[in-house]
Amino acid sequence: MTLHGSSDPRASALLEVRSLRSSLAGPFDLALDRGECIAITGASGAGKSLFLRMIADLDPNDGEVTLNGRDRRSWTAPEWRRQVIYHAAEPGWWAERVAEHFPAAALSRARELVPLLDLSLDLLGAPVARLSTGERQRMALIRAVVAEPPVLLLDEPTGSLDQNSVLLVEELLADRLAGDTAVVMTTHDLSQAQRIGTRHLRMAGRRLVAA
Repeated sequence: MTLHGSSDPRASALLEVRSLRSSLAGPFDLALDRGECIAITGASGAGKSLFLRMIADLDPNDGEVTLNGRDRRSWTAPEWRRQVIYHAAEPGWWAERVAEHFPAAALSRARELVPLLDLSLDLLGAPVARLSTGERQRMALIRAVVAEPPVLLLDEPTGSLDQNSVLLVEELLADRLAGDTAVVMTTHDLSQAQRIGTRHLRMAGRRLVAA
């Protein structure tokens, strides 16, 4: 842990963040290993979502981010965001029906995961507008998981869910972690951070500090 509470980058880490900053937050230093989940808590507006969006290169930022030692700048933006997927607290939808948001090759895997999150298979063929907020959140998480990225950046992935659905999502994430997917997630739930996080950090003053 550095003076400011961020994690020292390690040469063997899957994802490394060095001096990541913008005019609004940072600098941040972080190292994330395969199969590791870093849970970040903090007040609303503390900068948690901004930090994830900076890693995904969705918001302006400076600094260095590497995946398996390869610099983020060597990927095109779409390539990078397929490797390091950002799942927003309010996921975006760009087509009328849910299934249109999944590559054809991923639909069979999606059908396996949908029941695990207590969703009806019928929802895959439904208009997005028919889904509740919680159903959209879970379906968007499945959309991210079936892409099988090395890193998932999850912004309040259970914020709109009841307790049973929260536990089902945590089971799905535990399965992905066991398969060496790495996760950085934000949450307002301290007990969730302790349940699923292999490390727990807190965002305060737009900086990461020890929880």
